[in-house]
Amino acid sequence: MKTAFLSLLLLVPALILAQFDFDASSEHPFGLPNPKAPKELMDFAPLIGECNCKSYSRNADQTWAEPVDMIWRFKYIMNGMGIQDETLKKDGTHSGSIRQFSQDSTRWYVHYYTSRAVSTRLSTWEGNKTEEGKIVLYREQKAPNGTDGFYRLSFYDIDEKGFKWIGEWVDKTESVVFPTWKIDCSNGKIPSSSSEEKDKIMAASKSFSKAYIEQNFDAMANIYTHDAKLIPLGIPIVEGREAIKARWEMGKATKILSHSMDASEINIIGDYAYDYGYYSGTSQKGNEPVAKWKGKYVVVWKKVAGSWKMYIDIWNRIKD
Repeated sequence: MKTAFLSLLLLVPALILAQFDFDASSEHPFGLPNPKAPKELMDFAPLIGECNCKSYSRNADQTWAEPVDMIWRFKYIMNGMGIQDETLKKDGTHSGSIRQFSQDSTRWYVHYYTSRAVSTRLSTWEGNKTEEGKIVLYREQKAPNGTDGFYRLSFYDIDEKGFKWIGEWVDKTESVVFPTWKIDCSNGKIPSSSSEEKDKIMAASKSFSKAYIEQNFDAMANIYTHDAKLIPLGIPIVEGREAIKARWEMGKATKILSHSMDASEINIIGDYAYDYGYYSGTSQKGNEPVAKWKGKYVVVWKKVAGSWKMYIDIWNRIKD
């Protein structure tokens, strides 16, 4: 038993390492604000998460081009002390920013980058949240005719459903305004997928129990990854889907009447997850009395082509 648990710990150390308290986690996929951060960090709190958006840009003839679908994702970084965002566009162009608030200058500083080109010096915008609830940022930029001015970025109409954004050239007095880019993320907030992924893992566990009861060994084997590890009590580790299938087939003389896996906890970290809890069931071999049994288990899951598969499966019985 010691060997089994030691093998589990050696195989998946990355899944069980403690994280910083405010970093992204399975429970909080976009992180959390650090209480030690400037209070202005909460200016962007309503934007944290993901939104489905439409991106509009001006054509050379000054007409607006057809919108491009994109996802705009915001999250807390640096253990909840700053904010990072990225845009993922259907046309294959992506961009992002690092957002930090300086208590010395009492301003936001936003450093922008894009997949269109690699820059040796990131563009920087500065600004604040206004009394009207907008977040407005500026960078000095001359107009094509040489007039001094700014490129102004504004987040507005911010609520629990999403937000809107516009990029405009303005003169120094902000009396001349020329919009060149706008993004509509209103009514586009995407719910966190963590609970949905946990539901998929629970469904896979139920599928395993169903296949076990039906003695459908092909279906059981398919719930494991090709390189899965089975760690039963008292024998060496069983490696690989085919070997695992053969191991389960060894018990086909015993009819499984019921089986369930009741997770105490499920944690998801990227394309890996782990859950642990208790299993129970009943079985009968030939004309022998029905046997009831229970035990505890740990499963490490791996996401393969969008489906959760068992990568490591370990269990042991609990004596009555």
